[in-house]
Amino acid sequence: MDNKTINEIAAQIAQNYETAEVPMYGQRLCLPDRASVIAILELLQKLLFPAYFGDTQLLRLPPAQYSALLLQELAEKLTEQIARATGACTDDGAADAANQLLQQLPELQQLLWKDLTANFDGDPAATSKQEVIFSYPGFYAIFVYRIAHVLYRMQIPMIPRMMTEYAHDHTGIDINPGATIGEYFFIDHGTGIVVGETTIIGDHVKMYQGATLGALSPRGGHDSVPGQRHPTVGDHVTIYAGATILGGETVIGANTVIGGNTFITESVKDATRVTIKAPELHFRNAKQEETT
Repeated sequence: MDNKTINEIAAQIAQNYETAEVPMYGQRLCLPDRASVIAILELLQKLLFPAYFGDTQLLRLPPAQYSALLLQELAEKLTEQIARATGACTDDGAADAANQLLQQLPELQQLLWKDLTANFDGDPAATSKQEVIFSYPGFYAIFVYRIAHVLYRMQIPMIPRMMTEYAHDHTGIDINPGATIGEYFFIDHGTGIVVGETTIIGDHVKMYQGATLGALSPRGGHDSVPGQRHPTVGDHVTIYAGATILGGETVIGANTVIGGNTFITESVKDATRVTIKAPELHFRNAKQEETT
């Protein structure tokens, strides 16, 4: 490509920078660092599940000393990234926000143990809770969501979504950090699960691969659907593979079973079983093919 053509393309791109609706050129924006946010998640795994993810040398320390060392490192890393997320790149309250998250970790740890129980009890293929902690993508996605949800409630920008999108990338499970999810949450297989931002999920809920708790498509743009856009799911509900439940006015009653591949946009009463009528199947073997 000759210099004249290159210069013409460059000028067009530069013009696009100027007309873009968001900053595109000039001083580098103060944004959270992706690698650092991932490192925070890894540190949290080491802190909350040390026997599975902790450093061998550090695990020789007394438990309280081990925890204190990781908490100090987390406080520093969180403060820096929260400051960057707010666009200030200075502390200016970021340390207080980091401390607020850290203070909730003991409670979050106990909540994750309840999720662990649900994921072990709900999957007959699980040989142990240790296997669930160390290898199950559904449990990892729940772990990341629980952390991100706290930051979301604190109105920390960008970092909660960066965390859950990292989990989405690694597990195929897309849980928006704004969703409200109760205790003993179970995800089986998980690939393709979607849980939208304003979803409310009760206790002891089970979701299987490909299930969606989503919003109806807005016709009037980004701000046309105020309030809750996603469904409410009651306690002890099972949502099987491929089910789609949409809309902020849709409420799934407690103790309900939503069958696979169903499409629901209206509320369902308590203790209901929702299924699709079985399709008519036709079978032909090779001999039948030869004689017809």
